[in-house]
Amino acid sequence: MITTITGSNDFAMLTELSKRIAEARKAYGDMAIERLDGSEVDYERLHEAVQSLPFLSERKLVVLDTPSQSKKFNEQIDALLESVSDSVDVIINEPKLDKRSSYYKTLKKETDFQEFNELDGSALGNWAVSYVAQLGGKLSLGNANFLISRVGASQQLLKNELDKLFLYQPEITRETIELLSEETPQSSIFELLDAALRGDLSETTRLYKEQRALKVEPQQIIAMLAWQLHILALVKTAGERSAETISSDAKLSPFVVRKCLGLVRQISFEQLKQMVSNALNLDVRLKTESLDPDESLQYYLLTIRN
Repeated sequence: MITTITGSNDFAMLTELSKRIAEARKAYGDMAIERLDGSEVDYERLHEAVQSLPFLSERKLVVLDTPSQSKKFNEQIDALLESVSDSVDVIINEPKLDKRSSYYKTLKKETDFQEFNELDGSALGNWAVSYVAQLGGKLSLGNANFLISRVGASQQLLKNELDKLFLYQPEITRETIELLSEETPQSSIFELLDAALRGDLSETTRLYKEQRALKVEPQQIIAMLAWQLHILALVKTAGERSAETISSDAKLSPFVVRKCLGLVRQISFEQLKQMVSNALNLDVRLKTESLDPDESLQYYLLTIRN
């Protein structure tokens, strides 16, 4: 069997790859596992590995990590797949694939194509609750979503945070999350936007300076503000639908949606449209004119509802 493992979810990919290697090791032994890095060996070595017969076992597993680093491997992928020995299982481990390439299309068509993308919406929160339960701990869905809002939606990063929190205390609470985890710039942008919409000028200035102290550049702040405005627009146009329904339809964290529900009640459709328009205009001007990014962005935030 020839399998391709790819996607943006590093945690899920590593989990699947580790499981398959462990199964092959248990069935055929350590000598039946061969792993090659496409950035370190040439095409001929990769080709030889999938053609050669197993030694002292009925089958062997060959794992090829990013073999696309070899230009010839890309060019000869069809011939290589046809030459794989019947007694060899191959895993092509390619975290990033260009979906426009013939290489991608060949792997998609000719191999057992396994794509692992980041979990979204309620799925990630449910996974976190289940993962902590497997460890022998306790985590509510609400606290899981709170943690996600602080550290982001990377499953690998979330696992690391959950391991740390569980070791500190098996029952993971909001208090321990606040004590042991650090807010990412993305999560703080919501607080920045919230302060700006409330007209709290001193808090808006403080949060902006905090972002800059974290080495977040003005263009990054604009990009994250655009994402927050996008979420606000989704929630605003959802009408009377519940936070759970909105999060499921829009593939967003329920915690994020519930926070946005509080914000959208403060602004009208016209105000939201104007904020989006002003943000777009600011982004264009910063890219085409000689403006001071910090002064311009702070002015936008401090006058956001004017």
